[in-house]
Amino acid sequence: MTMLNELIDSKIIAILRGVEPHYSLQTGQAIIHGGVRFMEITMNTAGAESMITEWRKEFSKQAYVGAGTVIDLEHAKRAVAAGAQFLISPNLDVEVIDYAKQQHIPIWPGVMTPTEILAAKKAGVDAIKLFPMGTLGINYIREIRGPIADLPIIATGGVRLDNITEYFAAGAQAVGMGTKLVDLELAKAGRFEEITATVKRYTEIVAEL
Repeated sequence: MTMLNELIDSKIIAILRGVEPHYSLQTGQAIIHGGVRFMEITMNTAGAESMITEWRKEFSKQAYVGAGTVIDLEHAKRAVAAGAQFLISPNLDVEVIDYAKQQHIPIWPGVMTPTEILAAKKAGVDAIKLFPMGTLGINYIREIRGPIADLPIIATGGVRLDNITEYFAAGAQAVGMGTKLVDLELAKAGRFEEITATVKRYTEIVAEL
């Protein structure tokens, strides 16, 4: 399976923004124990590159480790050097897409409008991150799916236990989740079992889809 196919199969990307080095490994393991196999550390997190490298060494047989908030070419180069297996952006930057393709690494750029979505497709991506879904609303996915039916969507923003199935019913193939999935306050307090329990609730729901 390609990495995208594996993502579509597992359906959830855990987004870690602001995770701190002294509890990052335990947090990552808690996520994996909950059943999520795609994890990203955002590049605007202090120490992101060293944590990506550490996660790759620790979790190479358990999960895919990527970089998020890759907003420009410099971020992309630093993320790849750290060992990121995929790149996710909040924006559409053709330089980043071209670099990722040269490195044979999946890049899933952030887009909102039909124009941006089709520009990303033209640039050669195999999926897009539809963002910010917390503001756009789930019905936006349905509306986009009318004219643009064949490009996989990773919907990011606004996903909760009570609405996650609606994202997939509307046409998303995967979702990106931050604090609703991984509460870093629990990690700071060493309550990793609670993180695992929350992640399991989500993975059990999507396993039934």
